[in-house]
Amino acid sequence: MTSPSAPTAPRFEQRTAGEPALGMTTVRPRLSWAVPHAPADYQQTAYELEIHRRDDDTERWVVESPDQVLVPWPSAPLDAREAVTVRVRVRGKEWSPWSAPAEAEAGLIAPADWEARFISPVGLAGLRQPAPEMRGKIHVPGRVVKARLFASAHGLLSARVNGRAIDDTVLAPGWTAYQHRLRYRAYDVTALVSQGENTLDVTLGNGWWRGRMGFLGERAHYGDRLAFLGQLEVTTDDGAVHVLATDESWRARATGILADDIYDGQTTDLRFDSARLFDHAVEIIEADLRVLVGEDGPPMRVTETIPAQRIWRSPSGKRLIDFGQNLVGWVRLHVPSATSGDEVVVRHAEVLDAGELGVGPLRSAKATDTYFLAGTGNEVLEPAFTFHGFRYAEIAGLDEIRPEHIEAIVIGSDLTRTGWFESSDAMLNQLHRNVVWGMRGNFLDVPTDCPQRDERLGWTGDIQVFSPTATYLFDTGGFLTSWLADLAAEQDSAGRVPHVVPDILRSELTSIPTAAWGDAATVVPWVLWERTGDRGILERQFGSMRAWVDHVTSVAGDDLIWRGGVQYGDWLDPTAPADDPFQAKSDSDVVATAHFARSADIVARAAVILEDEGAALSYGRLAERIRAAFNAEFVAPSGRIVSDAQTVYAMALEWDLLPDSRTRAAAGERLADLVRASSFRIATGFVGTPLICDALTNAGFPDVAVRLLLQTQSPSWLYPITVGATTIWERWDSLLADGTINANGMTSFNHYALGSVVDWVHRRIAGLAPAAPGYRTISVRPIFPTTLDHCTARHRTPYGDASVSWSRANGVITLEVEVPVGACAEVELADSEVRSVGHGRHRWEIVEQPAATRPIVTVRDFVDSADAWEQLTRFAVDNALASSDTHLAQLLVPFRDRPVAEIADAVWTRIWPAESTTRALAGLVANIMIAPAVPVRPLQAPLVNASSHV
Repeated sequence: MTSPSAPTAPRFEQRTAGEPALGMTTVRPRLSWAVPHAPADYQQTAYELEIHRRDDDTERWVVESPDQVLVPWPSAPLDAREAVTVRVRVRGKEWSPWSAPAEAEAGLIAPADWEARFISPVGLAGLRQPAPEMRGKIHVPGRVVKARLFASAHGLLSARVNGRAIDDTVLAPGWTAYQHRLRYRAYDVTALVSQGENTLDVTLGNGWWRGRMGFLGERAHYGDRLAFLGQLEVTTDDGAVHVLATDESWRARATGILADDIYDGQTTDLRFDSARLFDHAVEIIEADLRVLVGEDGPPMRVTETIPAQRIWRSPSGKRLIDFGQNLVGWVRLHVPSATSGDEVVVRHAEVLDAGELGVGPLRSAKATDTYFLAGTGNEVLEPAFTFHGFRYAEIAGLDEIRPEHIEAIVIGSDLTRTGWFESSDAMLNQLHRNVVWGMRGNFLDVPTDCPQRDERLGWTGDIQVFSPTATYLFDTGGFLTSWLADLAAEQDSAGRVPHVVPDILRSELTSIPTAAWGDAATVVPWVLWERTGDRGILERQFGSMRAWVDHVTSVAGDDLIWRGGVQYGDWLDPTAPADDPFQAKSDSDVVATAHFARSADIVARAAVILEDEGAALSYGRLAERIRAAFNAEFVAPSGRIVSDAQTVYAMALEWDLLPDSRTRAAAGERLADLVRASSFRIATGFVGTPLICDALTNAGFPDVAVRLLLQTQSPSWLYPITVGATTIWERWDSLLADGTINANGMTSFNHYALGSVVDWVHRRIAGLAPAAPGYRTISVRPIFPTTLDHCTARHRTPYGDASVSWSRANGVITLEVEVPVGACAEVELADSEVRSVGHGRHRWEIVEQPAATRPIVTVRDFVDSADAWEQLTRFAVDNALASSDTHLAQLLVPFRDRPVAEIADAVWTRIWPAESTTRALAGLVANIMIAPAVPVRPLQAPLVNASSHV
C-alpha cells in the first residue's frame, strides 16, 4: 500500500455518523472523517473536500492541514432547506481515493422560515382529559419527489402520515429548557406522502411540558396547554412545493389515551373508534418561534427488546415477570383474545420486596399502565407517552401469559456505542455491564439521576462526575452539547447554576450555588474537549464557565475559602447517616473550596486553548491563590487535611492542590492508610468515587486501589453484583445484606454516578487513555494487576478504533496496542521508559519476574498482604475477636507502625480475649510469617520481543 485507503464518509458536527443529517441549523457545519488504513509512514498533509450544492454547483476545496476532526466548513453558509452532498479525500505522499458521499440538509433557520403556528384544540386536552389528536389535510397534485415534515410540540407528539408513523423515534421532541430552547425535528416522509389527498394526524401527550414533574408533585411547569407546530413541505416533479402548515383549518378530537404521565403511566381505552369524527376546532397559540432549535444529538428510540426470563406467582398470588435486566422503557403485551372491556393493569418496579413487587423506592410514582381491551383479538398493549425504570412487572387482568406474548421495550437516546472493556474477572466485567446499562437508562434526552421514581431530573452533579465515563462508553458529543446549552440558558445573570437542568424546581434553595453540582458548568465542557477534541464546545460555553467561577469568587470572599451555603458535599458517603446524607465525613468547606480551585484552573486552561491571554492570566492567578488559601486553611504541615476522609485526600492529590512533593507523599500515605483502616471498603460519595483509585495509583499504591475495586463486601462496587444487581445503585447499600430495601425514602437501583470508577478501569487497569484532545495522542499505561490474567479496552476515537489488550501466561505479559490513523501513542511499561509509536498494531512481550516483595515487618505490611489479611480476619471473626474485618482493621489502626508480632498483643489489649485464644492468634501470625511477602509491584525485565505492523 502506497496511499491511504478512502476516508470514511464525512460526519457533520456531532450528528450520528452514517445517517443523513436532516434539519441542520448549524449553517457552517464542521466535518470529521477517519482513515481506516494507511502505510506506516503516512501522515496527512492536506485534504480536499468536494461539496455538491444546488443543481450542478460542485465546489472543491484543498486545505493544507493535518486535521481531520471537526474541520471548518470552507464554503458559504447553508440556506434554509438547502441540501448538500460532501465527500473527502486525503493526501500523504499521494492522494487517497474519495470517500463515500455524506448528505446533509439544512432545516428551518429563522422564524420567517415557518409558515406554521402552534395550534391547540378548543374544548379538549384539559389537564385531566384524554390526549388530543389533530388532523390536517393536503392535496398533492403531482408525483412526489421529496417531502419533509418540520415538527415540534408543547408536550409530546406522535405523528402519522396517511396512518403510518412518520419515523421510529419516541417521546419527541424530547426535553430541553423549553422556555429558552424548544427542539424541533426534520422528518423525511417522502415515502409516506402520495399524489392526491393526504392526512397528517398528530396525537399529543403531557410529557415534561405539562405532566407531573419533580418530587413536590407540581404539574404544568411550562404551560397548561398542549400544542403542535408542524410544517409539511412536499416537492413534486414539476418543482412546485406544496405546504401544509398548522393553522385554524386543522381539526381535533379526543383519543382513547385517557391519561398519560411520565411518573404515573398511561391509561388507554382500546375500544376507541378510529372512525370518530374530528369534531373540535383548533386555535393558534401565541409562542415565540425564536426559541426553536435543531437537534445536536440523536433522538430517543427503541434500542432493544428483551424477552421475559421468568413468569411466576408471588406469595400473594400476583403474576410477576422478571426480564433479567433493570432497564428503561415499557412492557409490550400481545393479547391473542379477550372480551371487550377487559381491564389489564401492568405495574413496574426495579426489585422485589418479600417476594412481591418492590414499589417503595418509586415513592409517589405509580408506574402503572392500564388498558381497556377492545376484544378484537391480537391486540398489542404498549404506551406512547410514558416510560418506566424496571426489571420486574406485575400483570393483572389476563388469565394466561405466555413468554412469547410479553417483552420489555428498551428506550433511550440512540447513542452510538464507542467503548468496550473485558477482563478475566467475571465480576469486574459485570460491573462494567452495569455501568453501561445505567447510562443507557439515564441518558434519555437529558442525563438524569434516575429513571423510575418521582424525580428523573438532570442533576448537574451526577453528570459532572460521570462525564469522563460517558464519553468513553458512548458518542455523547451532541447529547451533552445540547444539555450544556440548556445549562447556560438556565444560568442566571449572576452566574448561578441550578442544581437540575432543565430547572423545573425553580426554587431559591436549588439556585444557591453548590460545589460539584454547579461545577458541571466548567467540568463537562472541559471533558468534552479532552475526549472529543471539540474546541467549539469551549467557545460556546466559555461565557458560562467564567460566569460560574466569577459567582463563586464573589461568594467565597476575600480569603477565597468557600464556606457554608447549600452544599451536598460528598453526597451519599456511606459513612453518613442513612437518613441524613448531608452529613458526609468530608468537610463541606474543604469540598467546596477544592472545587472552586479546580474550576478556576479549568477556565484558565480553556482560555489558553481559546487564545484569550488576559483570561488565562487572570484565572490562572486566581487558581493559584485558591490553592494557597486551601493549604493555609485546611492542610497541616504533616499533610493531614481537615476531616481526614478518603475524599479530601483524593481531591487534593488529583487536582494538584498540595504545595510540594513531601506533602503529596504524606497525603498519599494517609489515603492508603484510610483505605486499609476500612479493610479496603469504599468510604466515598459522589465527589470522591471518581477520584480515589486514580489518587491511590498515582501516589504509588495501585495494589491498594485494585483491592478497593475488587472488594465484594458492602460498601463496595462489587457488593451489589453479589446480590444480583444489573445496574449501578444510588447508594452503596440500596439493598441491604438481609435482602430488604434500604428504607430511607431515597433509594434508586439505577443511578450512574458511583459507576464513574470505570473511567479509571479503562485508563489504568486496561491502560487506554487520552493524552491529547480527541485521543490524537493516546496514553498507554496499564498497571497489570496480578489479580487479572487478561484485559482489553477498545474505544472508537474521533480518529478511529484504538485498543489496548494485555495478557499474562507462563511468566510473560503480552501487550498489544492498536493506534488509529492520524493518532499516535505513548506507551509506558514497567521500566518507565516511554515509547512513542504511530498508527497501526504494535506488540510487546515482557518477561514478568516474580513479584517484588518486602518483608512483613509492621502491622501495615501484614494488612497489605491480601492472603495474610484474609487468614487473620477469618480467624478473628470465627473466634469472636472482631465482629467483622472492618472491626479488626479499626482495632489495629493504632498499631499500624508496630512490629507484626504484636498483633496478638494489640487485640488482647483492646478486647481482652481468653489467653488461649490470644496464644492461638499469635501462633497463626507466626505461621503466616514463615513465608513473609508483601507484593510491591510486579517487576518486568526489559522487553524480550517487540513488533509492529500497519
